[in-house]
Amino acid sequence: MMSEEQGRRRYRIAYALSPKKVESFIQPSLLNLADQRGIDLFPLQLSKPLIDQTPFDCLIHKLSSPDWINQLLRFISENPNVVVIDHPDAIERLHNRITMLQVVNNLNITPDDQLSLAIPNQLFVDTPTQSLFDALASKSINFPVIAKPLVADGTAGSHQMSLVFNEEGLRGLDLNPPFVLQEFVNHGGVIFKVYVAGKHIQCVKRKSLPDISEEKLGVSENSLSFSQISNVTAQEQSDDQSVGKVMEAAELPPSSFVNEVATELRQALKLNLFNFDMIRDSKVGGRYLVIDINYFPGYAKMPCYETVLTDFFLDIVQQKQSEGEPV
Repeated sequence: MMSEEQGRRRYRIAYALSPKKVESFIQPSLLNLADQRGIDLFPLQLSKPLIDQTPFDCLIHKLSSPDWINQLLRFISENPNVVVIDHPDAIERLHNRITMLQVVNNLNITPDDQLSLAIPNQLFVDTPTQSLFDALASKSINFPVIAKPLVADGTAGSHQMSLVFNEEGLRGLDLNPPFVLQEFVNHGGVIFKVYVAGKHIQCVKRKSLPDISEEKLGVSENSLSFSQISNVTAQEQSDDQSVGKVMEAAELPPSSFVNEVATELRQALKLNLFNFDMIRDSKVGGRYLVIDINYFPGYAKMPCYETVLTDFFLDIVQQKQSEGEPV
């Protein structure tokens, strides 16, 4: 008589990821749990046509080379029944720091007198001759601002940012257009990272840029360059013993609010694997701002990521099976 284990359907999940992403995401703990639950994760060979590596039940990916994107789009067109997470056209929206946040203002969030959602005031700069000071004033954007490259494609250059304290700092900014100037909002030195994997949502607290007082703004250097917020945090707060207490005391946003925002974003973006960074305005406690959205983030930094991702994989393949598709 066939055992339950022998009779259980196994699923094949193909992945196309950079070596760095494979190292961080495809951990033995993930492979082992997936195996226990009937999922075989295997790497695609990029030198071979995708069609020659079927069958598989689902494909996850995070590669941006034109050759890969063209091949994937052809594969999707010719194999509409294969689940691909996610569509390259939807992912492309997150490679632009203007388009990635535009969707936030159109979300259908339930009205609440205590809670609100927005994005920071920001300015798109596309020419070196643009009068930045007049443009900032016209949009009521105040210093300090964060200067970010327009392109957010995960490369080292896309992470090069500057915290600009005044006009002098803006004049000396060594950042070629196109870029974005985003108004800095004091948020208690805490950022909320919300990880989304389909219907699975998890919010965690992380250190962020410290608040900037009016007094400090007047005596600060003109600008400060950084590649990761954590780097600035370490420089600014390395000797501050209160940071741990601040982190511990910071309350997570209400889970119902986080879940609603994440669900609405997932539907609007047409994406399954992403996270978004959200801060709470120090001046208006119930005002939250989405400041960044990332595709296929570092899930391994999320508690129990193996369980979350395995649950997500099973959701995808079992939904396909329930809809009557051959799997």
